[in-house]
Amino acid sequence: MEQSIILRSLKGEKREMAKYYKKWFPLFVLPLLICFAFFVILPFGMGFFFSFTKYKTIADCTWTGWTNYALAFSGDSTFWHAFGMTVAFVIVTMLIINVCAYLLALLLTKGLKGTSFFRAIFFMPNLIGGIVLGYIWNLLLNGILLQFDQNLTSKVSYGFWGLVLLTCWQQIGYMMVIYIAAINGVPNEVLESAKIDGASRFKTTTHVLLPMTLPAITICSFMTLTNGFKLYDQNLALNGRTSPDNMLLALDIYSTMFNAGDGNMGPGQAKAVVFFFMVALISYAQVSLSKKGETEA
Repeated sequence: MEQSIILRSLKGEKREMAKYYKKWFPLFVLPLLICFAFFVILPFGMGFFFSFTKYKTIADCTWTGWTNYALAFSGDSTFWHAFGMTVAFVIVTMLIINVCAYLLALLLTKGLKGTSFFRAIFFMPNLIGGIVLGYIWNLLLNGILLQFDQNLTSKVSYGFWGLVLLTCWQQIGYMMVIYIAAINGVPNEVLESAKIDGASRFKTTTHVLLPMTLPAITICSFMTLTNGFKLYDQNLALNGRTSPDNMLLALDIYSTMFNAGDGNMGPGQAKAVVFFFMVALISYAQVSLSKKGETEA
């Protein structure tokens, strides 16, 4: 009897809360939706429209259809080279950042002395602005390469691996913090049970910690993937705009738009639209596969 009374009371409270949320939901959500529409949806729609025009300014545009897309992907376009370099860069940095960050997280959750200090030290590079970081590493790497009469723009491999080194140094500490939070969230009872069953540290890590921290791996993989595709300021500062062989997609799009000889920004806008859909599809596929792995685990 008492249990039924309690259940009815809980249902009544839920209905009241639902009415309360329904009443005030528009008040809190509407401003956010207006800002999102004005600052995201509207600019994206305008950009999509301008990708089919020849334009120098918003007021000076002429409809050209698919001409900009043909120019963007023509034989003399730098798009495909930048795309290939970006894909290679994303794959390499995703692997290095996530593996190193996870290993550091494992090491810094063992209760060793000075753990908090090292966490702060590894996280600090993420606080430095990308453009400043790029110029700092430009000075450091060119200072080394000049000893061999080389520089970052003399070979594609120098610019590529210099950018990989910079990006990994900046992002490993940030991903490490996420992995530390995930590892600390694993119940001690589970780890103690594995230890009692005779599981080694390696088996505990691979069969207990990894499956239980897969959501964090999904998040970090998504972040490193999107960060790699969107990378611009570090690429600009480290490699500059004078070396098209070292440009990633974001910098290539910028260069196409604002360095056009005839002032037509249409081909660059077409590249940007295609770039958006590429990143969206790749990110969706990555998250879907990771979520599927979480379910199976």
